[in-house]
Amino acid sequence: MHSFCHFWIILDYLTGTNTSQEIHQNNSSVHLLDQKQNILQFILYFSSSMSTTNISGKAIIAHGSGVYSLENIDVFPPQHDEVLVQIKASGICHTDYDSVNHWPAPFIVGHEGAGIVIETGAAVQHLQKGDHVILNWAIPCGECFQCKNGQTNICERNSPVIHHGKYNSGHAPLERTLFQNKGILRSFNLGTMSTHTVVKEAATIKINPDVPFASACIVGCGVMTGVGSVWNTAKVKEGSSVAVLGTGGVGLNIIQGAKIAKAGKIIAIDISEKRLQLAAQFGATHLIKVSSSDPKLKVAKEEIWKITGRGADYAFECTGIPQLGDAPLRLIRNAGMAVQVSGIEQEINIDMNLFEWDKIYLNPLYGKSNPANDFPRIIRHYKAKELMLDELISKIYNPEELSIAFDDMLNGRIAKGVIQF
Repeated sequence: MHSFCHFWIILDYLTGTNTSQEIHQNNSSVHLLDQKQNILQFILYFSSSMSTTNISGKAIIAHGSGVYSLENIDVFPPQHDEVLVQIKASGICHTDYDSVNHWPAPFIVGHEGAGIVIETGAAVQHLQKGDHVILNWAIPCGECFQCKNGQTNICERNSPVIHHGKYNSGHAPLERTLFQNKGILRSFNLGTMSTHTVVKEAATIKINPDVPFASACIVGCGVMTGVGSVWNTAKVKEGSSVAVLGTGGVGLNIIQGAKIAKAGKIIAIDISEKRLQLAAQFGATHLIKVSSSDPKLKVAKEEIWKITGRGADYAFECTGIPQLGDAPLRLIRNAGMAVQVSGIEQEINIDMNLFEWDKIYLNPLYGKSNPANDFPRIIRHYKAKELMLDELISKIYNPEELSIAFDDMLNGRIAKGVIQF
C-alpha cells in the first residue's frame, strides 16, 4: 500500500496536480485521474516485467599481446532494444586469433555465436524468451548514408569494423557485462566466447530450434563471408568459371556459394592435398595443387587457362597472405572480377599491368551481408541439403581449449572449429 501511494505522489509531482483533491472535483479532473491510473498501470507492468538479477557467467577475456584466459563475469539484464542471450556455441576464426594478439585489451573474445534468448528489453519487438538465434555483427542503424543506400554491412554508426573495434552505438552498454567490477568491451559488439552476452536486437536472427547451435554459429561470419562474396559481391552467374585460392573455412563456403549459384567450373587452388580433397566434397569441379615457391601462381594460371580458355570469370583470394593480394588478378580473364575476401590490410606492391584490361578488384566486408535476408537464405539451403554446415565443423572444443583450437586452425588441421558452452 505504501508503494502504491508513493506512485501517486510521483505522478502528482510530474503533472503538478493533487490527486486527493481531484477525486472530488468535476469530470475533467476525473479524466486526468483516469490518465494517471493508466500511467500507473504501465509503470507497475513495466517494473514487474524487468529483471534486476545479474547472472554469473564465464568468458574468454583477451588481456593483450596474445594473453587470454577464461574468467568470471557478471551479466546484467537487457534494457530497451537489447537482448540477453545464453551462448551455446561460438565459432573460431582467424580474426579471433588476430584480435587477441593485436587489439587493445581487455575485451571478450568471439564474433560467431548462436544461443537462446534469456531475456529481452522493453523495446524488443521480434524476440521472446526461449527463441533460438544466430548473432551477427552487421547491425544496421537504418538511418546513415550507407544504410539508406543498401550497404548495411558498412553502417557508419554501428559497424565495429568501421569504428576499428572501438565502442559504438551498435554495442550494448559496457556495464551490461562486468569483469572485475568494470564494464568490458565485447569483440565485434558481440563477445560470443562467453556463457552469456547482451546485444542489440538487430544483432540477432531468429532460427528454428532444429538447427544445431554449432552449425548455426558459424553462419555468423565464416559462412556468411564466403557465400555472401559470391551472391552479393561478385553476383556469380550461372555457367561461369570461378577460381578459389585457399580452401580453408571461407574458401569452402565460396565453393558452396558458387555451386548454389550454378557456376559451371569451380576451380580450387591450394598447397594442401588434404584441403583440396575436402574442396571437392564441397563442390569444386577442378583441383590445382600449387607450391609456396610459386608466389606468382604461374602453374595455376596455366592450368586455369587450359580449363577455361581465357582465364576465370571470377577469382577469390582466401589465404590472408599479403604476397597473394594481387593473385586473383592474375587468374581472371579480361573484364573478369577479382575478389579479395581474406581481409589483407598490409601495404603491398602491385603491378598495374595486372588490371589490364577492364578487370575489377573488390574488397568486400562480410560478403556485403544483409543478415536479415542472407541468414534465412543460408539456413534454407542448409535444410534443403544444398549447403553443408555440419560437415564444415572439424572439431568441437570446450572453452579451456582455445589455445589448442588456435593451433589446429593455424596449422590447417581443421576447416572450422567451434567452442561449445
